[in-house]
Amino acid sequence: MYSSSSRWARIVALCLVASVVGACGLPRSGPGKKEIFSGSVMEDGDAFVVSVNDRVTRATSVTPVLGFTSEFLNAGQVGSDTIRPGDTLRLTIWENVDDGLLSDQGEAATALEEVQVDGSGFIFVPYAGRIKAAGNTPERLRQIITDKLDAQTPDPQVLVSRVAGDGATVSVVGGVAAQGVYPIERPTRSLSAMVAQAGGITIPAEIAQINVVRGGHKSKVWFEDLYADPRLDIALRGGDRILVEEDTRAFSVLGATGTQNRVRFETQTLSAIEAIAQVGGLSSALADPTGVFIFRNEPEAIARAVLGRNDLTGDQRFVYVLDLTEPTGMFEARDFAIRDDDTLYVTEAPFVQWQKTLSAITGTLNPLANYSTLAN
Repeated sequence: MYSSSSRWARIVALCLVASVVGACGLPRSGPGKKEIFSGSVMEDGDAFVVSVNDRVTRATSVTPVLGFTSEFLNAGQVGSDTIRPGDTLRLTIWENVDDGLLSDQGEAATALEEVQVDGSGFIFVPYAGRIKAAGNTPERLRQIITDKLDAQTPDPQVLVSRVAGDGATVSVVGGVAAQGVYPIERPTRSLSAMVAQAGGITIPAEIAQINVVRGGHKSKVWFEDLYADPRLDIALRGGDRILVEEDTRAFSVLGATGTQNRVRFETQTLSAIEAIAQVGGLSSALADPTGVFIFRNEPEAIARAVLGRNDLTGDQRFVYVLDLTEPTGMFEARDFAIRDDDTLYVTEAPFVQWQKTLSAITGTLNPLANYSTLAN
């Protein structure tokens, strides 16, 4: 039979355990379901807590739409031989007389090397004057110069050629095999052909985006859409800058999952069930499948559609609730779209906190029991 002092020691120990557990919160990965629901607008909180269903899934199913503006789509292809400001030309002129306007005595032809097309698109040819070269092909410019000189010297013959290495070019940088500056030639007049000329992309096609900067305009498309929709394979212009880069969207994951991290999107669209799978799934030892939450700020239009209200102004805080134990829970999670900057949080199962409480009690009793033994 235990002595009176032993019984009192155990009573004191239990009191100490109760006070320790009650005063000090047990370790956990985040708030519980009850605490999240207490933050609802219905509980004087500042967030709308909404259970996910078919209507909510449709109202929130918004994915980024990328595409070129009309300035890009309506630009026709430019011939690879079109002369542009900054080009350097070589002119050779033959005159059908012994003492020509341009040729030296005894010379049959006159060569004008490296004739620069100025910023306004003009060149100067002696006895022909200032001639508009930009926008013309070498053949058309040859005809213009011939007509100008024909009135000054009989039957002139003119040859116009662009100096090698000049002409319209574009720059291709980012996630391609061979970054550089490439000329617009007959085989590479379109965006897809130029990307291929640069060696193709070196990043996953599912998250590759192609940005095109032209003057003061910038547009981008998904790499996969470039081949799915021929209209997006736009014609290039000299000076275009092409940047191939990865999608920068990401979501945060916390709680009872396989990781605690900020995770990049691996596909153009991402569902809640795919996001959970992407981070290793729910922790079988910790997670509560009835407590899967998505935190986000919803734009005014979507917030009104979700709640069926017209009195909301500005962005609204939302907490969407998924219950994977419901008969349709997995389907709802499969159809609910994750968006950029979402936070996916999974609560711990109730028994986890109970286990932690028992561990805390057991850990506290052990030293006290030893003390009681020593006292006896």
